[in-house]
Amino acid sequence: MDRCLEDEDIEVFNAIGSEKVRQNAHIELIASENFVSRAVMEAVGSVLTNKYAEGYPGRRYYGGCENVDVVEQLAIDRARRLFGAEHVNVQPHSGSQANFAVYASVLKPGDKILTLSLQNGGHLTHGHPKNISGMLYKAIHYDVNGETGYIDYDLMEQIAKTERPKLLTIGASAYPRAIDFELVAKIAHENGAMVFADIAHIAGLVATGLHQSPVPYCEFVTTTTHKTLRGPRGGMIMCKKEYASTIDSSLFPGTQGGPLMHVIAGKAVCFLEAQKPEFKEYQKQILKNSAALAKKMAANGYHVVSGGTDNHLMLIDLRYTHGDMTGNDAQNLLESANITANKNTVPRETRSPSKASGVRFGTPAVTTRGMGESEMLQIADLIDSVLRNANDREVMNFAKKTAEEICNRFPLPY
Repeated sequence: MDRCLEDEDIEVFNAIGSEKVRQNAHIELIASENFVSRAVMEAVGSVLTNKYAEGYPGRRYYGGCENVDVVEQLAIDRARRLFGAEHVNVQPHSGSQANFAVYASVLKPGDKILTLSLQNGGHLTHGHPKNISGMLYKAIHYDVNGETGYIDYDLMEQIAKTERPKLLTIGASAYPRAIDFELVAKIAHENGAMVFADIAHIAGLVATGLHQSPVPYCEFVTTTTHKTLRGPRGGMIMCKKEYASTIDSSLFPGTQGGPLMHVIAGKAVCFLEAQKPEFKEYQKQILKNSAALAKKMAANGYHVVSGGTDNHLMLIDLRYTHGDMTGNDAQNLLESANITANKNTVPRETRSPSKASGVRFGTPAVTTRGMGESEMLQIADLIDSVLRNANDREVMNFAKKTAEEICNRFPLPY
C-alpha cells in the first residue's frame, strides 16, 4: 500500500521516465499541447484524487466534501472573474465532454447545427459523422474560403438563412486567424439560432484580452484548460445565467458522473496564474513567436495557409513545395529530428485525414520554455532542412543534434 511507483510498477515508472526525457529533448510544436507549472502538477497529483464528489458545491451526494467544495468554488469564481462569464461549470473531464453537454442541454436528436467542417479547421466534436455530435444531430457546414483561408462569413450567413439551424457553432482546432465572435452571434441571432463558441485553442489569448472574447455575445462558450491556458487536461463551460441550471444538469447527471477533483484543483491554480500580469506577457510572446515562425516559413518558400497567423498556430500546405510528401510523412520526419508537430488537413484537401497534405505548428509550449523569436527563426530553418533533405542522414543527424541543443538551453522545470 505504501510502496512507491518505482517499486510497485517498474514498467509504468520507466515509461514515465522515458516520456520526461522525450519532453525535455524535443521541440514541442503541437498547438494543443503545453507544459503546466509545478504548482498545477502538484495540485493534479494531490490527495484530491481520492475524493468522490458527485454533485456541485453545497449539493453533493456524498459526505466529506467540505474541502473539495472550497476547491471547486475557487475554480468557478476565478474562471468567472478571468473571462467575465455569468455562469461557469468546471467539471467537464475534457473539451469534448463540455461540448456534448452544451448540445445535450438545448438540442434534440435530429436538430440542425451549423459548424465549421473538420477538413477546414473545425473540430471532431463539431458535427463530424463519426462523432456523437454528427450522429445525433444534423450537421451542416460552412467553410473557409479556399483562396484566402479565412472563414467565409458571407457563406455562413447564407447557409444560416436557408437552413435555419437551432445552434451555430464557431471555433476551430486548426484556424490561424482571429474570429469575429460578435459578427457570428449577429448572424446566428438574426436567423433564429443560438450560438456556441469553442475557444479551446485561444482561451489564453481571450482571457488576457489579446483576442476578442465570445462571452458577451454567445449563449455558450467552452474551452479546454491545457492549451494556451497552460493548465491541466480538462474542460470548462461558460454560459449566460438563464442557461446555468440547464447546463449543470446536462453535465451532471446528464453526461458525466463524479468530477475529477484533483484536476479541478489544477484548473483553479491555472485560473489564478492566468490573472497575473506575467501571464499576459507570456501570451504576447506566444503571438510574437507564432508570427516569427510563420514569416520565416514563408520566407523559406513554404505556403502558409491564409498567408500568416493571428494566433498561436499556423498551417503549412505541403502540396506547393513537396507535392509527394504527405503531412504524415512530414510529421514522422520531423519527429526523427526531435521536432514534434502534427499532420493536418488543409483547405481544399485532396488526401485522407490520416495522411493529410499539411502540417500544423503552434508556439505555446516552446514559449513556456522561454524561447523567443530568434529561436523560432532557427527552428524554421531546422524544419526546412529536414523536409528538404529527408534522405540525407548527415543533415538529419545535424538537425536532431541542433534541436537537442536548443532544448538544453531552455530546460523544463521538472
